[in-house]
Amino acid sequence: MSESSLPGGFVNVSVRVGDTVRRQPVARSPFVHRLLGLLERAGWDGAPRFLGVDDQGREVLSFVDGHVAWEPVQPFGVDSDESLARVAELVREFHDLTAATDLAGDEEVVCHNDLSPKNTVYRNLGAGLRPVAFIDWDVATPGRRIHDVAHLCWQYVGLGPGIVDVGEAARRVRLVCDAYRLVDRGELVDVILWWQDRCWRGIAAAAAAGDPAMVRLREAEVVGEVQAAYAWVEQHHVELALGSVL
Repeated sequence: MSESSLPGGFVNVSVRVGDTVRRQPVARSPFVHRLLGLLERAGWDGAPRFLGVDDQGREVLSFVDGHVAWEPVQPFGVDSDESLARVAELVREFHDLTAATDLAGDEEVVCHNDLSPKNTVYRNLGAGLRPVAFIDWDVATPGRRIHDVAHLCWQYVGLGPGIVDVGEAARRVRLVCDAYRLVDRGELVDVILWWQDRCWRGIAAAAAAGDPAMVRLREAEVVGEVQAAYAWVEQHHVELALGSVL
């Protein structure tokens, strides 16, 4: 069957073959395959299915049909409050399914660790596009619930210098927390900052060591973008923290 490239590919190139996606396995692929199996057995449709390995040694995943939010400007529905709340609900669902499992180990849950619109599939369910699934689970690990919630706030609210109204950003952060039903929000902004600091430093260090994928991210000026986002969140720490609970 013919192969067609899928969007993205900074870290791992994916191609579509019929109703499947093929990609090279990564270091954590065995863990991810077990995680996807757990979610499948639970009947949760918010992730691809792991279907095995092809004759080229590539992992085979089910293709999740829909709109992936790659472009800066998105169609109606992707950025709505309803979509944002549904993203948080989906995260709560898979967190609850992984809590107290062998995969979570001594941690609260298994975290996706790379939640963003670019890793989200949207479909029109009758009232505009809404999130239905997450893709690219390559860096999933055991962790704390707040880790994914903080990353979600950063990426889906777009916390950074492009936001003019800090109050509106805080309102949408609170919407995420309410939809997820996050009780303890006291360290949320600190965890957002932790993610941003970890992100730019990790890219810079790996690029300096010659990692091709991280070199591409550095050349795309991602390090500077994340540093600017960190500075913005740090500047508005108080407003975001207060707004998330009011």
